[in-house]
Amino acid sequence: MLEGYVLRCLSCGATYKPDPWLMRCPSCKGLLEPKLNDVEVSWEDFRGRKFGVWRYRELLPRVRYQVTMGEGGTPLIELKSNLFVKFEGANPTGSFKDRGMSVAISVAKEIGVKSVICASTGNTAASMSAYAARAGLKSFIVLPKGKVAKGKLAQASLHGATVVEISGSFDEALEAVIEASGKELGLYPLNSFNPWRLEGQKTLAYEISDELGVPDWVILPVGNAGNISALWKGFKELKSLGLIDRLPRLVGVQARGASPIVRAFREGRMEFFERPETVATAIRIGKPVNWPKALLALEESNGIATDVSDQEILEAQMMLGRMGIGVEPASAAPYAAYLNLLGREIGEDERVVLIATGHALKDPDIIPTPRPIEASSVEEAVEEIRRVIGRG
Repeated sequence: MLEGYVLRCLSCGATYKPDPWLMRCPSCKGLLEPKLNDVEVSWEDFRGRKFGVWRYRELLPRVRYQVTMGEGGTPLIELKSNLFVKFEGANPTGSFKDRGMSVAISVAKEIGVKSVICASTGNTAASMSAYAARAGLKSFIVLPKGKVAKGKLAQASLHGATVVEISGSFDEALEAVIEASGKELGLYPLNSFNPWRLEGQKTLAYEISDELGVPDWVILPVGNAGNISALWKGFKELKSLGLIDRLPRLVGVQARGASPIVRAFREGRMEFFERPETVATAIRIGKPVNWPKALLALEESNGIATDVSDQEILEAQMMLGRMGIGVEPASAAPYAAYLNLLGREIGEDERVVLIATGHALKDPDIIPTPRPIEASSVEEAVEEIRRVIGRG
């Protein structure tokens, strides 16, 4: 299943045979990253297949049964010349998490586990519960009480997950998952410290390069920081395979009230946020488990970490909405950052891809709803419509 891979510790450099249950370095407890060896592929190998995650199966764990619902192959929408949005809200459960869950649940199914578990701010819960249901596995989700958007919680419930609410933050929920999961219980953890989940998420880089070529910049929101490292891993793999000849620069965007990686990038030291707060619930994380990977990706890509205010996020969300693109608040953060950086760090002639990680309906309560025009009859409704048209 994991032929062609080795696991390498990002902290001490130790290498290990690939093991689905090995998620931290036994020597130093550092994060592990799967490395592919002895793979030869060309774009022609991929392009006769359906556009999506498993189009690139030679670069993913080799499983007998792919737990898939057609994830990936999401729209790359042109906003204007040289500016594109990769709309991950078009995935089956409405977020980019489906890429990783398809691969990770496939691995879980392959090794014979019966139950999976994750902590979540919402999107991971929705995705894991759906893919677990698809695979016939039980799912357990630990959530910070009162901190998860209703749309995402409804998805998890719809797909049959057992939900545990903890009186605390996402970071405390993640601690509970780490302590509860393990091989002896057959309870497989699927947060982003699981390196096999990130193997699915790296396909974002494959698709962008496949469809558009290599942009100058990719801008994406950063919460637990798995996606930015997965994206960078994907681009690096393509370059090492000779499929692209250069790499993009990355911009990692956090909400100002939950921005430990931005602060570490600027000050050279990591200090976690004990009580992160932002309207962008998907990235309301104060202690991102993958922060070393994120900082490495930013350093290697000559990238930027930047924060935006909640007001900037909501304004960007509304601006995208007026262009027909409905995203949740976290997904609007890259556009807010782009507007701040354009003409300073980012040139007008540079090609930029924004990663919109989740659909607007994930968090409908945050979207301001205008007061409707009331009409008591058909005639009054027609009159009101004519009046509004005339006003315009």
